[in-house]
Amino acid sequence: MRLGVLDVGSNTVHLLVVDAHHGAHPWPAHSEKAVLRLAEQIGRDGALTTAGADALVAAVTEAKMAAARLTADDVLAFATSAVRDATNAPQVLARVRAETGVRLQVLSGADEARMTFLAVRRWFGWSAGRLLVLDIGGGSLEMAAGIDEEPEFAQSLPLGAGRLTRDWLDVGPDSNHTPSAAAVAKLEEYVEEMLDAVVDEMTEIGWDRVAATSKTFRTLARLAGAAPSSDGLWARRSLTQTGLRQVIGFIRHIPPSKVAELEGVSARRAHQLLAGAIVAEAVMRRFGVEVLDICPWALREGVILRRLDLLEPAQDPRETV
Repeated sequence: MRLGVLDVGSNTVHLLVVDAHHGAHPWPAHSEKAVLRLAEQIGRDGALTTAGADALVAAVTEAKMAAARLTADDVLAFATSAVRDATNAPQVLARVRAETGVRLQVLSGADEARMTFLAVRRWFGWSAGRLLVLDIGGGSLEMAAGIDEEPEFAQSLPLGAGRLTRDWLDVGPDSNHTPSAAAVAKLEEYVEEMLDAVVDEMTEIGWDRVAATSKTFRTLARLAGAAPSSDGLWARRSLTQTGLRQVIGFIRHIPPSKVAELEGVSARRAHQLLAGAIVAEAVMRRFGVEVLDICPWALREGVILRRLDLLEPAQDPRETV
């Protein structure tokens, strides 16, 4: 079947269309995204702004039209932390449905972590042993750990790169200045406090292999020397604590407008990279992770795999009763 996934994230609205069937590798047929940075369009009252809601409706409309052109058999539409945490989420969801006909399912943070964990487990397979999976999005940090396809521990914390940039660092995409040392120090302290609540429980579970997904981790790994995207999906990529600290030491002293010029950095997310790096470093240090592997599959693939699991496998015509 041709299956579409519409992911309304904290940074982008991303439509992924794949061709797949039960038990098969889902092969991408089409991918398109609109960068909205919804996590940065939350007002002081905690509500998504009118401009943010307008942009969301327009992006969902475009994605729906694209899915129809591509003859997708089904489209799974979901939203994550930016919409989930907005105080006016019910009104925004109702408006999207009324104006586009698309019903967005809001994933909880724990479900987001579970779906991402499933994707990573399928990518690396059972030989990976006990997995720890990390994902830094625009609005939240997801963590999950376990030995099976369903993690023993799944947790979401409001430590997304976009959210933290908005709340703690006075920089934007075109900023020609760096955040103050005091602002960075306060952000680091906040991240440490948020992690205090989960470190003990996570480390008690234990793991054999650590994997990370998300644009933030991929960009940090690239800056630390990992293979470029042009090397293809199967190239092994990793990130070490040492490499990450070197990246942080570099990017914290140059403005986002210059970070955006670095190879592998998205110009529209460059200002979020420092906040994301601070979270990544704190998590790796607190969990004692010296090196992690970058997984190309993440939440969208997890949603697709879960949907495919619900399909009845096609009957082999060679089978006899």
